Amino acid sequence: MADQAIRAGQCVSQLRCIGCGRTALPDRFRCEHCRDLLEIIYPGWEERGPGGLDQASLKRFWSERHSSLEPADQSGVWRFREILPEIPERQIITIREGNTPVYELTHCAKSAGVSQLFAKHQGMNPTGSFKDTGMTVAASFAKQAGYRWVACASTGNTSASMAAYAARGGLHSLVLIPDGKISWSKLSQSLDYGALTCQLKTDFDGCVRVLNEVVERMPVYLLNSVNPYRVEGQKTVAFELLEHFEWEPPDHIIVPGGNLANSSAIGKALREMKQLGFISRLPQISVIQAEGANPLVRTIRETDGERLISVHADTMATAIRIGNPASWKKALRVIRETEGTVEQVSEMEIALAKAEIGAEGIGCEPASAVTLAGLKKLVKQGFVKRNESVVLVLTGHVLKDAEFTLKFHRGDLFEGTPYESESRKLKSHQRSPLVLDPNVEAVIELLRSAEQ
Repeated sequence: MADQAIRAGQCVSQLRCIGCGRTALPDRFRCEHCRDLLEIIYPGWEERGPGGLDQASLKRFWSERHSSLEPADQSGVWRFREILPEIPERQIITIREGNTPVYELTHCAKSAGVSQLFAKHQGMNPTGSFKDTGMTVAASFAKQAGYRWVACASTGNTSASMAAYAARGGLHSLVLIPDGKISWSKLSQSLDYGALTCQLKTDFDGCVRVLNEVVERMPVYLLNSVNPYRVEGQKTVAFELLEHFEWEPPDHIIVPGGNLANSSAIGKALREMKQLGFISRLPQISVIQAEGANPLVRTIRETDGERLISVHADTMATAIRIGNPASWKKALRVIRETEGTVEQVSEMEIALAKAEIGAEGIGCEPASAVTLAGLKKLVKQGFVKRNESVVLVLTGHVLKDAEFTLKFHRGDLFEGTPYESESRKLKSHQRSPLVLDPNVEAVIELLRSAEQ
């Protein structure tokens, strides 16, 4: 299988260790010498550019593909295939991922204290999360390399995405999830898409440990975020975003922090765009974590990034309930290169921010809302200035965790928790259903009182 992969990608891309700089075989995930993560590089770009094309030609091709009916062109990932690993078109697995909207958030901007606030909503991908953009590339690689089984450990979004792409590509999929620690909405997706789904009596990090042993002993291809092909697909969100802004970077991009591959991918894309001359400066990338799942925050504040401080993750924002993030070194490099920062937010701050985004008619899952909650803190600290442009990356759809939303609006989200008394402050944002008598006058009276 590795030989097939080498033949497919040898002329375009290479895998390189982020630590020692050695190259690796295309179906590896860690360096065999120092055990650091790998990243994909494109040695030919310096001499002839991606696909042998200059910047103007690339922009034209990427724009023209919007009107094409070819499956690869209709994908917001493969539309940018010149900056991706070479995979034969017949092997590409696509569900028309990417091409996600950018929304202006006027009310949230006022709440945060900035003049320009936008959201790049990756929850509008086919399975409802940003994972699809990476999964299309990694699953396609697995298919062209001859694998029959793909697998992941997941807090929910990865499993839903992997199961969908495996089903579309005729592959078998194995999902390991922490027992009772993910949203049922997300679990239902992997079941519906036909994955062999196992709930392990451990947390996410325990699932990762088990899965790593499975892929060592069986011909199963790992599709977690340590997979460098995942990162390549996920980086296209930054190309889409800058294309939307006519290649003028915003001042800040704010990203949720879970396993940290998303911030790593966006940073890699911006680095490549600057290398290729698409942009002249880098936006500042900041990563926001939940207080109960804050390993990167603690790593930077307590060790200055010298060593990872793992935590026992505990947050209602299940998509980022990760205490031992695999891509922490990549994310740290991005934050330093772009002069960004890290921040943490409480469960209360997450719930409030999620309600405020929902009130804009957009909606997102709890993990996405950490971006707005974190932005408020960064503005108060003076890190983000009022007149600077900010983009929040929303990573998951509001229906990914409908139970959280329902509990919030019923007023019992924090029932029995240390936040219960404090949660009364959220009452003005709650919209629980009202019970009325079945007559017109009752409804009209309610309408009149609501306008006051």
